[in-house]
Amino acid sequence: MTTPLTAPAPSAGIRRVPDLSATLALFKPVTWFPPMWAFSCGVVAAGVPFGPRWARLPFGIMLTGPLVCAASQAVNDWFDRHVDAINEPGRPIPSGRIPGHWGLGLAIGWSLLSLAVSVPLGRWGVAATALALVLAWAYSMPPVRLKRNGWLGNLAVGLSYEGLAWITGTAVMLGVTAPPLRTVAIALCYSLGAHGIMTINDFKSIDGDRRVGIGSLPARLGPDRAARVACAIMAAFQLIVVGLLIAWGRPGYAAAVGVILALQVPLMARFIAAPRTRDIWFSATGVPLYVTGMMISAFALRSL
Repeated sequence: MTTPLTAPAPSAGIRRVPDLSATLALFKPVTWFPPMWAFSCGVVAAGVPFGPRWARLPFGIMLTGPLVCAASQAVNDWFDRHVDAINEPGRPIPSGRIPGHWGLGLAIGWSLLSLAVSVPLGRWGVAATALALVLAWAYSMPPVRLKRNGWLGNLAVGLSYEGLAWITGTAVMLGVTAPPLRTVAIALCYSLGAHGIMTINDFKSIDGDRRVGIGSLPARLGPDRAARVACAIMAAFQLIVVGLLIAWGRPGYAAAVGVILALQVPLMARFIAAPRTRDIWFSATGVPLYVTGMMISAFALRSL
C-alpha cells in the first residue's frame, strides 16, 4: 500500500524557509552531468562551425543541467518524499530542511524558468525542453507516475537525460533546421541504452520501493535478474550504434565504440555477480565508458 502524498507535517525547530544548501541538495548537482554531456554530444554531432552560435552554448549547458535536470530532481523529491523517508531520511524534504510545500513550489518555479530560458534557443530547443519537462513530471507525479513501472519510468528518464538533451545541443547549432535523422537515431540508441543505467541507479532504493509499491526493475525482478537485464540493454544498443556507424561508412568510429563496449563487458560480469553491493562501483566504472562511446559517436556524426 502506498503512503498518501501529503506535505510533511511541520515540527518544532524546522525552518519555514529552506536555506541555500538544502535547495542545492534538492537539485542534486551530481545528476547534472549526464544531460550536460549529452547536450555537448549534440553540439559536436551537428557538424557546423560555432561562429555566432557561441552565445547560445552557455544557455544550452545551463538549460540541460542546472535548470531542466535540477527541476526534474525537485519534482522527483517532492513526490518521492515518503519513499525517501525510508531510503534516504536525510534528504532535504523528509528531513525538514525544505519545509511545508516549498519543495513543490521549487519544482514548479524551476520548471517554468527552464521553459523561459529555452526560448532563445529556437523552436526545436523549446520543443525538446518542454517534452523533457513533461516526462519529468509524468515520471513522478500521480496519477501517471511512470516510475511505478520500471520499464516505462526508466524509458522516460533515459529519453529526457540523453536523447532530448542531445537533440537540444544539435538544435542550438542548426537553428531552425530539424536535427538530421542520423543524429536522432544515435541519440535514441543511447537514450534506450541508458534505460539500463537508470535500472542500476534504482538498486539503492529496493527496500523502500517494495514497501511503497514502486515497481522499479530491481524491486520487480529481483536484484540478480534486474542486473542482467540492465547490462543486456546497455550492451544491445551500443551494438546497434556500432552497426549503424558501419552502415554509414565510419568503420574506424564503429571499432572505437566496439572497444569501449568490450571494456564494459568484464565490469558488467563483476557487477552481475554481486549487484546489491557493486551497483555504485559499476556506476563509477562502467557508466563513464558508456558516455565516452556517446562522444565518439558524436564525432562520427560530425564527420558525416
